Amino acid sequence: MTSDSPEYPFHVKRSAFAGFAVLAAAGVAGFAMLMFQGRPDRAWQAFLTNFLLFSAMAQGGLLFSVVMHLCRARWSRGVSPVAESFSAFFPVSLLLYFILFLGKSHVFPWLHHDLGEKQAWLNLPFLFSRDVFGLLVLYGSGLAYVRQAVRSRTPRPEEDMDRIRKRMSLFGVIYAVSFAVVISLLSYDLVMSASPHFVSTLFGAYSFVKAFYLGIAGIIVLCTLLQKSGAAGFSLSPSRFHDLGKLLFAFCLVWADFFYCQLVVIWYGNITEETHYLILRTMVSPWRELAWFVFIVCFVLPFIILLNRAVKTKPLFMTGLCILIILGLWLEHLLLLGPELFPHAVELPIGFFDGLIFTGFLGLMAACLAGYAGIFPEIRENHEGEAS
Repeated sequence: MTSDSPEYPFHVKRSAFAGFAVLAAAGVAGFAMLMFQGRPDRAWQAFLTNFLLFSAMAQGGLLFSVVMHLCRARWSRGVSPVAESFSAFFPVSLLLYFILFLGKSHVFPWLHHDLGEKQAWLNLPFLFSRDVFGLLVLYGSGLAYVRQAVRSRTPRPEEDMDRIRKRMSLFGVIYAVSFAVVISLLSYDLVMSASPHFVSTLFGAYSFVKAFYLGIAGIIVLCTLLQKSGAAGFSLSPSRFHDLGKLLFAFCLVWADFFYCQLVVIWYGNITEETHYLILRTMVSPWRELAWFVFIVCFVLPFIILLNRAVKTKPLFMTGLCILIILGLWLEHLLLLGPELFPHAVELPIGFFDGLIFTGFLGLMAACLAGYAGIFPEIRENHEGEAS
């Protein structure tokens, strides 16, 4: 098969994979440049924020298919195979987690602090082992679910479809529960622990809601790219994009609700270690301006725009909005981590090389999605029905 073969799923040519490789190489170059300039803290901070962002998008993307299957939502039949393609990033995410620990002295500022009783929880051997175990359960159940989902769409004559669907439901439930538990755990260990004296019981829920919000945005972007690229057999009607838009709107509200709940509880409780965390990110420059930008981009603009029904049916407009949300949540990770990793910053610790690292992770994600399409071509055989 040549690189121009029309039989290649989604018409992804080898030149496209070369482009993804260039993006990944640009990310490596950006990381290396920060290291060579004597700024390893910036390099590892960018690595951590991008790891959290793209891993959450992949995890949230697959959760869409799981939820739709468990709810027996027939309208999503054309979208679920696209959502399942995000699982191709799982092995890469696990590998990136191992790499992250090479920069442990830069991403865990509590390493050289006396934590007292918290030392029993915040110590590297225990933290690493529990996170790896959680990711293995999450990714293992997710990939097992995808395997059964693919078999359900391309069954062999001798296979029992009821048995396949039951297995899908079993692995789907395990994945959904693991999703909430493991993302909460990662948010505590990789984000909240940067400020070891700050504790929020809402932080885990806020993080897995954000992951689903990211996943829905990623699905909309990918569906639009597939449709506009002329991928053979892939087509979603305006009503399906409208359904995805309503779901995006709903989780825009849920994300903002958790954001607000944390704010009110901390303000009302008025506990020093909690209020310090909030004041630092919302009332002190340069983080104050970033906090307002994130809130406007991730909630105010989507809320106002998605009130319009017609907008939800326009794939290109929705894609632009979703890209803006993804970039906003990328900066939100910087907002959560930056004040602790860069306590004396007078300007935002972000620049050209941080953008290169972002494009590197984007290249890895794109290569995984395209590779999935090459292995499972039934993703393009989307003859959408209008069942609701």
